[in-house]
Amino acid sequence: MAVKTVGGKGSNTKDGNGSGTYSAKDIQVLEGLEAVRRRPGMYIGTTDLRGLHHLIREVLDNSIDEAMNGTCDRIDVIIHKNNEITVADNGRGIPTDKQAQTGKSALEVVHTILHAGGKFGGAGYKVSGGLHGVGVSVVNALSTELHVEVHREGKVFEQTYERGKPKGPVKVIVRGHYEPPMLSWKERKNPTGTITTFAPDPQMFPIIEWDANIVSNWLRETAYLNKALWLSLKDERDDRDESYYFDGGVISFVRHLNKSHQNLHPRPIYVEKTFENDTVVEVALQYNDTFVEKVYTFANNINTIDGGAHLTGFRTALTRTLNAHARKIGALKEADPNLTAEDVREGLTAVISVKIKEPQFEGQTKTRLGNAEVQGQVATAMNDILGQYLEENPQDARRIVEKCLTAFRAREAARKARDLVLRKGALDGFSLPGKLADCQERDPEKAELILVEGNSAGGSAKSGRDRHFQAILPLRGKILNVEKARADRMLGNEEIKAIITALGTGIGDYFDASKLRYGKTIILADADVDGSHIRTLLLTLLYRHFKALIEQHRIYIGQPPLYRLQLGKEVRWVHSDSERDKAVKELKAQARTKREDRKTAAKAGKKATAAETAEDEASAKNSDEGSDDGKGGREPAIARYKGLAEMNAEQLWDTTLNPATRTLRLVTLDDAEAADVVFDELMGNEVEGRKKWIMANAKKAELDL
Repeated sequence: MAVKTVGGKGSNTKDGNGSGTYSAKDIQVLEGLEAVRRRPGMYIGTTDLRGLHHLIREVLDNSIDEAMNGTCDRIDVIIHKNNEITVADNGRGIPTDKQAQTGKSALEVVHTILHAGGKFGGAGYKVSGGLHGVGVSVVNALSTELHVEVHREGKVFEQTYERGKPKGPVKVIVRGHYEPPMLSWKERKNPTGTITTFAPDPQMFPIIEWDANIVSNWLRETAYLNKALWLSLKDERDDRDESYYFDGGVISFVRHLNKSHQNLHPRPIYVEKTFENDTVVEVALQYNDTFVEKVYTFANNINTIDGGAHLTGFRTALTRTLNAHARKIGALKEADPNLTAEDVREGLTAVISVKIKEPQFEGQTKTRLGNAEVQGQVATAMNDILGQYLEENPQDARRIVEKCLTAFRAREAARKARDLVLRKGALDGFSLPGKLADCQERDPEKAELILVEGNSAGGSAKSGRDRHFQAILPLRGKILNVEKARADRMLGNEEIKAIITALGTGIGDYFDASKLRYGKTIILADADVDGSHIRTLLLTLLYRHFKALIEQHRIYIGQPPLYRLQLGKEVRWVHSDSERDKAVKELKAQARTKREDRKTAAKAGKKATAAETAEDEASAKNSDEGSDDGKGGREPAIARYKGLAEMNAEQLWDTTLNPATRTLRLVTLDDAEAADVVFDELMGNEVEGRKKWIMANAKKAELDL
């Protein structure tokens, strides 16, 4: 039952004095971990699949903290067949002695009390990612059962919890679930470590379904950020077994990101510097021949997707140092303006990793770093190494500077193209594209823009749509591949200009999400190879230039059906061959049941209705309502729809446009690094990488021959 409070007066019930009954008895104090179970979103963001996977991350971060402090060199993650998760490390093991403030075992304290841990400035950790002391206790609260096993001091300790509450005291056992070979990949006399196994609570999570790829990406990323750390993933559901280990650290990370490109210099520029306050700055960067910037920032191994002080320091030093070198070698004359930050970032791939004693993150999600001193430290480290590299490698330096100057000239051309579009728009009263069939709704959150492949399909969509809230923009042919084109050329493409104008947000420096005209943008293309290519081109455009719309969950892919099946008056639309086969069986079973029911009714002397008689007559001949299967039964009539234009307006509405019956796929961005690599491989200039990807994934292709 949901309770909705309107206004600010609490209950409407009046007491004798006419005041509300709101009093001290209405104030609740949530003890222990009850607050986590009441408001899980405050601690893990959501209770959908994203929040579910966050549980693994919270436990994993504790093991990674051990690695960052040099006391752990192996972490194992296991996805069990029963959907339980095990995270094991060979760190020091959680302390098990009595904690002074509570009188309880420290092991129990960190699992059952919020804001309890060894990362609040004590001597236990120099740096860590888990700073709030809520990670493992939150996982405990949201699990039906959590079992922790600690190898320490030559003993094995264990404790089990049920929805956050201990089922018994901490016990010493003879042997644990996992023996030393798993806990250590190096010979150790007395193996130490922590093994945590938990089962997410279905009362908290409506769907418990692990995506091994998400966990795999985390482990690979962590291995890049921590040199000589071994991480492994075992998925018992399909016997998947993977391990990650990189001696090169962030250098290997940059090489991985650039593997599908032609690089301007053979090896990444790298710096690692430790400052007086024990802050460690590690940066690797490399330029390539693309037009896209890929910079990833981390603080204590946490991906700070919104950047922060370390990113600002990096960009400041990069722009300053490249401008100084360009003037020194005469590439920039005295009268020339400086290169901007945008110019020096084109084609740049970089990874910035800082490790800090007391990082200041924004909230539990930790998406932005706020430590002001880090900006100067990163800038200092970058100034020294980049300046030295440019001096010692003049040919590489010349190529990098020329790349930046080319970006400057292209930016000027793009600005003129944008200004031309804006001026033309002003003369036209900022009119929308002529082929856009706009909707009547003016509230963006209630309106949707449907990008339809082809003018013919666009005509059917315009006739079949609900013009109150659905706008249709037909696209002619395939748009430009923006992965291979600079901004000035992209802005000259008529189809892309129409999309930019229809969305209303602008692009590049002019992008403003608040001006978005439609809350949903739906890509609607044919269910064939060409349709897939068009979807990919549109997704490339949206990812590279409208990423904020993907992050805000505003981009969808429409799913037109492949087949229409009819048997008698029963009609089914299905999206795949497997769905078709299932629907055929169901329709035939329904028809068989109807025939048997009529025979039974006839024997009982009941007369058939007019509709039943007409259906029986249709069954005697082949028609659009089915055909004779030669066995006394009927086969459904099956129509294959390769293109949207093959459907009339009514069919398109029923199957693809009607919110009550259509199928939409939400485009999400759970892993920006993986998305970058895929777009590079499939849409970039490097043919060899695309060829390898196709060969590796050929068996997964669904061919329509």
